[in-house]
Amino acid sequence: MLVAILVPVTPAHATYGPDQSVSLTVNSNAGPTLMLAQLTGTLAFDDGNTKLKYALRLCWGSGAYPSPNFYISINGGASFYPATTGTAAAPPGCQLFLSLYDGEYTHSTTLRNVTLYVTGGWFYPGNNYNSRTKSVTYDNPYN
Repeated sequence: MLVAILVPVTPAHATYGPDQSVSLTVNSNAGPTLMLAQLTGTLAFDDGNTKLKYALRLCWGSGAYPSPNFYISINGGASFYPATTGTAAAPPGCQLFLSLYDGEYTHSTTLRNVTLYVTGGWFYPGNNYNSRTKSVTYDNPYN
């Protein structure tokens, strides 16, 4: 007689690696030097190669208009604009408040890297609008 014991199988959960520090500042490149935007915080990849968690803060530089924005590009292709999850008091050099972005992203295939793109704008000379974008790429240490 053969007896089988059925045990529910629990899916394996990926573990996040260490936080990687994020610091990206966008300054004007025409007229007086103005800090337009600053993105700071952390991000981490999971050892299953499909997830990214982030805790980011976006500063609206005191010389910038309109407010800056940022997005995250996955593997140099698909991209998304994280949703604001709150605000915090603005430190010196920032207008109004810090925008907070805390979340997790799951990719359908291997997550090799992410690139953060931050854009800020200003007027110079006079009413001539300018914008500038800077980026930084973070590689997944698990692949």
